[in-house]
Amino acid sequence: MRNILLIAKREYLEQIHGRAFIFSTVLVPLLIVALVAWSIMTGRKADAGKHIAVASDSALLANAIRYQLLEDKDAKYTVDVAAPASEVDRDALRKKLQSESIDGILELNTSSADAITATYTSLSSGGFDNLNGLKNALNRAVAGERLVARGINQTDADVALKPVSVETLQLTKDGKTGKTKGTSPFYKAVMMLLLLSMPIMLYGLDMARSIIEEKTSRIFEVMLAIARPDDLLAGKLAGVGAVGLTQIAIWMIAAMLFMASALAATVLTGNFSIHFSLMEGLLFPVYFVLGFALFSAIFSGLAATCETSQDLQKFMPVAIIPLYLGMGMLPVMIKDPNSIWSIAASICPLTSPYTMLPLMGLETVPAWQVATSIGLLILSIWAVLWISSRIYRVGILMYGKRATLPELLRWLRYS
Repeated sequence: MRNILLIAKREYLEQIHGRAFIFSTVLVPLLIVALVAWSIMTGRKADAGKHIAVASDSALLANAIRYQLLEDKDAKYTVDVAAPASEVDRDALRKKLQSESIDGILELNTSSADAITATYTSLSSGGFDNLNGLKNALNRAVAGERLVARGINQTDADVALKPVSVETLQLTKDGKTGKTKGTSPFYKAVMMLLLLSMPIMLYGLDMARSIIEEKTSRIFEVMLAIARPDDLLAGKLAGVGAVGLTQIAIWMIAAMLFMASALAATVLTGNFSIHFSLMEGLLFPVYFVLGFALFSAIFSGLAATCETSQDLQKFMPVAIIPLYLGMGMLPVMIKDPNSIWSIAASICPLTSPYTMLPLMGLETVPAWQVATSIGLLILSIWAVLWISSRIYRVGILMYGKRATLPELLRWLRYS
């Protein structure tokens, strides 16, 4: 135990005083907050201020569409009408589009009242940024024209086609009903995933590189004179894990100070707000420790088989694929947090460190699900440590040859 503590202390002090720790402690949360803020701002402004030209054979229908588009006050459209539009008029609009004087052209063919066709042309390869808004305006205008054509007066047609706003509510498992939080849970889930995944990845890979550096410099040969290989591995895991916990503690203290400030009252109110529960705060370091222990144990065994950092690159998918799977599960969890896929991702040991807390931000997760997730993580860590420690014992003293699968199996038998 004394050797483990000495090695852990060495690893902790070496990393805590490094520039990388200071930069990552300050820059990682700032970068994540900046990315979320940028995403929110661009999402709000992406569809605003579009300059649309409507070209139609029917001036009545074109002006009805213009009226419907201008009714959307949030989009702030500018709408020009060319009706009745000849081919010369349409060519002139295309030249305006090429010169970027306008953002898009909506062309209508009204040769048949019951079979109106529409095309939208823009310079963007993806077309109209929010095609739903354009479709809704077009369909309401066309429906109004058809109602008027069948003898219904314009006032009654407008009343019939008036959009109905939908208030979204959420029913919790304890039977309480409240308003949904809009996009806030999505951004909260993204923040939690990034804040967990980045330290786990950074410190897990940093530990692997440290093992390779000490192996190539032959420091291990000196250290093994006073400590067992298991003590070296345990000490490294404890020391680097403590660095990660220190970083998370700093982030949590900074977040609490921010929440208590007057600035938080301004930022985290209104239509957009992000709040973290006490349970989420308590489980955050738990999932970091378990996720770090699992991936560090995997990389420790793999790093012991490598001669250089370049050799370690071939094992990068072991870390990247679970992270990508966790990110890929976000849309599934947002759409249906109670689906079998969401539950499976929150329980699977390779993805649960990345998905459980974001899932808790979207839905009230049952206690059995959290307990199962933590239990499977602990069992996986024990199994991986059992394998990695045996590979580590032999691998740190093996030089000059790359370890093959049969070679690794022999190392397991030797140890």
